Amino acid sequence: MGRIGCLHDCRRRKKKALTQAVVSSEAIRSPAVATDRASGVAVVTTSVKSPSRNTARDNGDWPGWRGTNRDARVAWLPDSLPATADFVWTAELAGEGLGGLAAAKGFVVAGSRDALDRNDVFQCFDIQKGDLIWQHSYPALGKLDYGNSPRATPLIHDEYVYTLGAFGHLCCLEIETGILMWQKNLAKEFESPNLIWGHSGSPLIAGDSLILQPGGKDASIVALDFESGDVIWKTAGIEPGYSSLLLKTVGDSQQVIGYDAKSLGGWDVKTGQRLWTVVPPETGDFNVPTPVSLDDRILVSTENNGTRIYHFNVDGTLHPDPDLTNEDLKPDSHTPVVSNSRVFGISGELLGLAPEQSLKAVTTLSDDAFANYGSLIASDTRLLALSDEGELLLISTDELSPTIMGRLKLQNDRTQVLSHPAIAGNSIFARIGKTLNRMDLGE
Repeated sequence: MGRIGCLHDCRRRKKKALTQAVVSSEAIRSPAVATDRASGVAVVTTSVKSPSRNTARDNGDWPGWRGTNRDARVAWLPDSLPATADFVWTAELAGEGLGGLAAAKGFVVAGSRDALDRNDVFQCFDIQKGDLIWQHSYPALGKLDYGNSPRATPLIHDEYVYTLGAFGHLCCLEIETGILMWQKNLAKEFESPNLIWGHSGSPLIAGDSLILQPGGKDASIVALDFESGDVIWKTAGIEPGYSSLLLKTVGDSQQVIGYDAKSLGGWDVKTGQRLWTVVPPETGDFNVPTPVSLDDRILVSTENNGTRIYHFNVDGTLHPDPDLTNEDLKPDSHTPVVSNSRVFGISGELLGLAPEQSLKAVTTLSDDAFANYGSLIASDTRLLALSDEGELLLISTDELSPTIMGRLKLQNDRTQVLSHPAIAGNSIFARIGKTLNRMDLGE
């Protein structure tokens, strides 16, 4: 069977007998899994969430791009920010980077380039202490617009972490040890075209499949077995956009939803069959923002076509004409979030759109922090914004107009911050230049 096959077989049998472990730290542990003190058995509980009663413990993990559901939402955000940026720990990274952070199962993973800009470097840190657990690097030569560092956010799933470099190098590593389980060069194996910004879509898990978007003529989107890396299916198409795919339940089935270079599409998660295609009226979008799931509808935002909400037909296809449109929110790379039933996004200012009012911009918050790019994380009543200058803003959304409740500079220089932060438990993990930082937000 071989070493890797034996490892996979042992883990399959182990998972049948043991309950998946959870992080023991009170600050990071997910609330959905608890331990009965008398029996020591892990039990699953559910409850109706109340924004006023949520605690930091409810946030759980942040396993990949925009968190667990790719919606950048958490159960809890604080009522105030700390007075100063007192980091619990700061760790040195191999270099600067663009990709987001994954924080789950007691680890934080980040991707960088080495000092000579010849190798991709992925580093794994202890979530509590910031100690470097392992480092994985490999040669990745080339030259891309906006630098060569990985764009995709690592994905932590099961006992593995999946990393993807900008030149198409995909690795499956054991999260605890960094042992390489398998690897693929997506660009070579699936004949990806030249991508000016590189491979940008973050790996997506759907059941036993790892979904990626190489953009090859015969492999526009592929599904790999998440444990072995074997190809499950591949679908012909064109080159990808630069966003990440979204998994959404439509009717009785699941679809992978995202962009290729020219259109929005949905693919059957089991077979890879393309189910529908929607081409926007205006051409030239780079298709960077990730689609957002809105109950039984979908929201998309791009720089040339603004923000749109679509509904699905009975047969699972997307209706080609949007139900609602807004021409004010038109981000080129930022992905909106939902808080207090409104859609918030950055497009020169912070806009709040109301779907129940024809997607009209009902609130506007102007601030220098929103002049360019920014990352947003949302709860039911709060937003946490990280500007591209490294300033953190806490914003209330439970009033008629959003209010800045606090702001905090995470750096004293002017290093550009483009990496999406992660929140796990009561902590935010932010990449500032060549450092990875953990800061507690409260209880």
